[in-house]
Amino acid sequence: MAEEKEKKVEKQEPKKPGFFKGVKAEFKKIIWPTKATVAKETGAVIFFGVALGVLIAIIDAVIKFGLGLIL
Repeated sequence: MAEEKEKKVEKQEPKKPGFFKGVKAEFKKIIWPTKATVAKETGAVIFFGVALGVLIAIIDAVIKFGLGLIL
């Protein structure tokens, strides 16, 4: 019986680090973008957003015009 207790003690896992220590360790692994990269990507998102809006507006106008001819 004493041997079983010794085996249980040996099989214990090492203590896990705290939650906030784990978060801090993960934040150290992040590669943050530079200001130039953020600016380029923001410009691309704005450009494509406006372009998509214009495209939808054109398609909407064409459909309204077509329905106006039919009705």
